[in-house]
Amino acid sequence: MKIPAHAPLHLLHTAAVGTLATHARQPEGFPYPSVLPFAPDARHRPTILVSRLAEHTHNLHADSRAGFLAVDATDGDVLSAQRVTLLGRFEPIDSSLEVVRRYLRYHADAERYLMLGDFTFWAMKLERLRYIGGFGAMGWLDGAELDPLPPLGADEEDALLAQWAPRFGNPANAGAAGRAELIGIDRYGIDVKRDGARIRVAFDGIGVDAGTLHAALEVCIERHAH
Repeated sequence: MKIPAHAPLHLLHTAAVGTLATHARQPEGFPYPSVLPFAPDARHRPTILVSRLAEHTHNLHADSRAGFLAVDATDGDVLSAQRVTLLGRFEPIDSSLEVVRRYLRYHADAERYLMLGDFTFWAMKLERLRYIGGFGAMGWLDGAELDPLPPLGADEEDALLAQWAPRFGNPANAGAAGRAELIGIDRYGIDVKRDGARIRVAFDGIGVDAGTLHAALEVCIERHAH
């Protein structure tokens, strides 16, 4: 069946940890799964921070093809949970200020690994994905279908965060669940961290331009803050 792209897109912002499956070097050709944290990039694809000594890193250098599984099993029932399997190639990327700053918003504790100097960033070049949203709700999408719109640039997102994040930093908006922190903005929703847990809040529409994006942010943040 045809799967709406917004379902796996939002899931990739909800999950904080994924399973990376690389091709083992020894024994050659076998799938080699490992679990690690990730952050979505501006195109919603996984960015990972890995040690140069890790087995999966050696595997990626030998063969960049990989699978990546993200699951939202917050209720503990994995079989009925949303999940998406991504197929593509992981490529090393520069540890630019923009990449580091974005990743640390999602995983602040990763700063200690960056200080070691042994860890590098890799991003997935997505080719295909299979999403399962429950019984009978499953299907394949091409990588380009995940988001056909141009992503927000790092400067655009930083400016939006500077404008809207103080609304979450206000203790009056913390609510019964505790203090909330705005960590990411894109055309489809916002990413919020509350008491260490990541929450995805989807817009009612799509922020295709500056006007609709600001309008969507206003409605979304008002709802979440209260």
